[in-house]
Order: sequence, then structure tokens, then C-alpha cells
Amino acid sequence: MTTIREARWLKPTPFDYTAPRTLAEAVALLGDPARDTKVVAGGQSLIPMLNMRLARPELLVDITRIEELAHLTVDASGALRIGAAVRQARAAADPAVRHGWPLLAAAISHIGHPQIRGRGTVCGSLAHHDPAAELPTAARALDARFVITGPGGSRIVPAEDFFVATFSTAVDDDELLAEVILPPPPAAQGWAFEELTRRHGDFATVGVAVLLERDSATGLVRTARVVFSGAGPVPVRLSAAEDALVGTGVDEAALAAARSAALAGLDPSDDVHASAAHRRETAAHLLVRACTTAWERC
Repeated sequence: MTTIREARWLKPTPFDYTAPRTLAEAVALLGDPARDTKVVAGGQSLIPMLNMRLARPELLVDITRIEELAHLTVDASGALRIGAAVRQARAAADPAVRHGWPLLAAAISHIGHPQIRGRGTVCGSLAHHDPAAELPTAARALDARFVITGPGGSRIVPAEDFFVATFSTAVDDDELLAEVILPPPPAAQGWAFEELTRRHGDFATVGVAVLLERDSATGLVRTARVVFSGAGPVPVRLSAAEDALVGTGVDEAALAAARSAALAGLDPSDDVHASAAHRRETAAHLLVRACTTAWERC
């Protein structure tokens, strides 16, 4: 039961709100040193933080009315480009995404509930960067590049440099994540996304994204990507598990070696939700299941 004294902390401190129509206007507002400013799109992460007063901005800049950030396209190079105003549900339902980047669509399907995916944006979840969330893990596995725009112009940051720490990314206070770019996938690639949650819609205790590319000449794994969520302050790419899979037919020996690599290489933390040992064992189990599924899909 919430008392009156507790309830007063479930409302945000006062703030101003504006909804610019161009990216240039939004950048100018973010660059104003006189006010603490935050970007809002879907608000699925920021609004709860405001209500709990974990964030106290003076101005919210709503970017959802900026048409140049609403694109979801495949460019001439075959790369998928997702603007900052694109809702998660739209991306997951897009035929091009489901065909070329099914791992992304699968990751989105694990996010919360339909109402959350209908409001939340792809870039918003990436910029928020909860290390237990699905999209940072998928982006790391898919070798995403991030277009960050600020007063000095735009810059592109690779996934390995974008996620800095829990709730921290390479986006500075006067910048915004304008777009995420996913390179074209290999022709013979299998994928899998697995996670463990206590209840449907909860953040995962731990999760894993796996991409396996089959070599057409040998029929064996040519390249592998293994990335874990909930195993550290950023998405954890485990090269030892990848090395255990490359050059194999994902047989029992390869799966056992990948599992051992996860048990030896992951260093999650203890918290109120799970112990480090439980996370490590669960991650190793999910990895075996994901590798099996990904190989079947190659």
C-alpha cells in the first residue's frame, strides 16, 4: 500500500516540454547550456525515471514529430537504417527486418508487453542502455553502428564503443542518437535469441544472442557471434565461445566447448534477482540451446 508520503515521490519535478519539427531545432535545444535537457521519444524508460525523480530535467525535447528521424529503410548498400523516432513494434513487423534481420525482430518480441513495444523506440532503448535489455545485446551481435548528432555535427560510433557502462553510452549530454545502422547479413546465417525471465515481460535475468554463418564450401561454421545480456555492465561478446564454434558442425564437442567457455569467461554480478553463479550457469545453458537453434536455421 502506498502512503501519502510515499505517493508524492511518484510524480516528477516540474519541467518544460517542446516538440521540435527538425533535427536542427532539437540539437539547438540540447546544446543550450542554461538548461538541463533530456530527449524523449517513447518515454518507456524516461517517464518512470521522472516519476521516481531519478531524472530531473528542466526541459523535455520530444523528437517523435521530426520526420527525418522516422525512417526505416534498407539503403543502396543493403544496410538497415532505423531513425530515432521508429517504434519498436513497427520495426519488428517490417517485412525487410523480419527477412534480413530476424534476430532484431526476435529481440524486440521479448521486450515487455505489446503496449510498451507500441510506444517505445528502437533507438530510445539503445540510448538508455539497460545492460539487461534486449536491444543493446542484439545491436552488439549485429555489429551495429550508431549515428550520434550534436552541435558539432554527426559522428558514427561502432557498437563496441557505444555502450560505456550501465545506463551510459557514447552520447554526450548535448547530443542525441539519431539513427542506428545494421550492416547487410551474410547469405547463409542462422540466428537465435534466448533469455530467462521470472515472469513474462520482466527484464531478463540473463540472455544471449547468437549468429552463425555457414561456409558453403565446407558446410561448417565460418563466423560466429555470441553476445550476452545481464552478464556485465555492457553487452558481453564472448570470443572464446565463438572460437569454440568456428570450423565445427556445431556437434556435441563444439557445444560442450562453447559451454565451458561461457562458464569460464563470464563474470556477472550478484544482486537481489540472482546470484552470479546462477547467472553463469543459466547463460551457459541458454548458449547451448541458442547455438543449436541458430545452426538449424543456417
